[in-house]
Amino acid sequence: MKTTEPLVFAATSDLAGITRGKAFPLSKLDSRMKKGVGWTPTNVMITCFEHIAEGPFGALGDLLLKPDAETLVELNLGEKAPVERFALGDITDLQGAPWECCTRSILKTALARLEQLGGVGLLGAFEHEFQFRGDVPAGPQGYTLNGFSQRRAFGESLMAGLEQGGLETDTFMKEYGENQYEVTNGPAKGVRVADEAVILREVTRMTARYHDEAVTFTPIRDTAGVGNGVHIHMSFTDAADKPATWDAEGPFGMSKITGSFIAGILKYLDSIVALTAPSAVSYLRLTPHRWSAAFNNLGFRDREASVRICPVTSDDPEKIARQYNFEYRAADAAASPHLALAAIVHAGCQGIEENLPAPAVTQEDLSELSPKALAERGYVRLPQSLEDALDRFQSNETVCGWFPGQFPSVYVSHKRGELSVVQDMDEAGRCAAYEAVY
Repeated sequence: MKTTEPLVFAATSDLAGITRGKAFPLSKLDSRMKKGVGWTPTNVMITCFEHIAEGPFGALGDLLLKPDAETLVELNLGEKAPVERFALGDITDLQGAPWECCTRSILKTALARLEQLGGVGLLGAFEHEFQFRGDVPAGPQGYTLNGFSQRRAFGESLMAGLEQGGLETDTFMKEYGENQYEVTNGPAKGVRVADEAVILREVTRMTARYHDEAVTFTPIRDTAGVGNGVHIHMSFTDAADKPATWDAEGPFGMSKITGSFIAGILKYLDSIVALTAPSAVSYLRLTPHRWSAAFNNLGFRDREASVRICPVTSDDPEKIARQYNFEYRAADAAASPHLALAAIVHAGCQGIEENLPAPAVTQEDLSELSPKALAERGYVRLPQSLEDALDRFQSNETVCGWFPGQFPSVYVSHKRGELSVVQDMDEAGRCAAYEAVY
């Protein structure tokens, strides 16, 4: 007689960057991949604070959440913990067509556009910072062996867990901030880039619980301290799976497609940041001198730029071509990885479609320039509040046109519902509210 029945959690990364879904017996995985589990349109209006924002769906409608077996994670952290099983999936209508508010399907559409316009595929990885909640251990912390060794057991469990999740492990380090650490993984292709970001966040949280700890990926806990960013590294491969990002003759090594892609990101950055840094506290971090992003600029090895050309460690052209990548820095973990990456890829595709020239590269502090000087050089200050970011997103017809059906209005309604929960809180209250969620 069975005493337990292994369950799998079919999951979606929703508009709030929260992993939601429904569980079913592991023995039914094959059938559930085909027929899915039932889902409800109004679920998309659940904000990060568990408040249902005003939306168009009400009590009507039915959907399916279909798990993708290639994303299945089976996480066994040790004897005192149950085996965790979850798989990411796509939300469809009852006939199997992608639902217009499914973040994973939206990303697939953006990646297909990139392949069609540029003839390239995306290679990438999300780089995450997070903080342990609770007291700060004794001794020096920032980047120290002391700080690392205090969380060594956690780090080793986390690396093992990420490997179980199918990720290529890279680094684990004590970051500068209070109780702050960084974890990175190797590159993946296509939609798997965002899938792995979701897996990493959830495995990190599960590992923390196993070690009787709690972590937060919140954009910022306290403006007196540092924020937690998400840096999205990207490069391209051609149809033969060869690197297509670098050109020795291009400006700062950018190939033609890379230059146009980055130019598109910068042109539309102030209108997509509502999707990549989508919380009320995100904009406390996106300020000058926080090593984050404040202007729509491309930097060369500059950690204050919104997009940065990353360093390479070789003078061999073949190795340079494989290593060369750029990172988008105006993002945090309040965003669904699928939605954030979709917005970035669509902006890049728009740059390719418009045949934009490679942007100039800054190697200076733009915050020291006057508004007139910034405007003359084509730079804009990024939105300084989520309200402003949503207004810029909603008013940009080109950007809204990248997304299907009602998605733009649904997204704005969702975020305005989120804002209604924190509108009367002071800065400290808002930071605490988001810390508890993420």
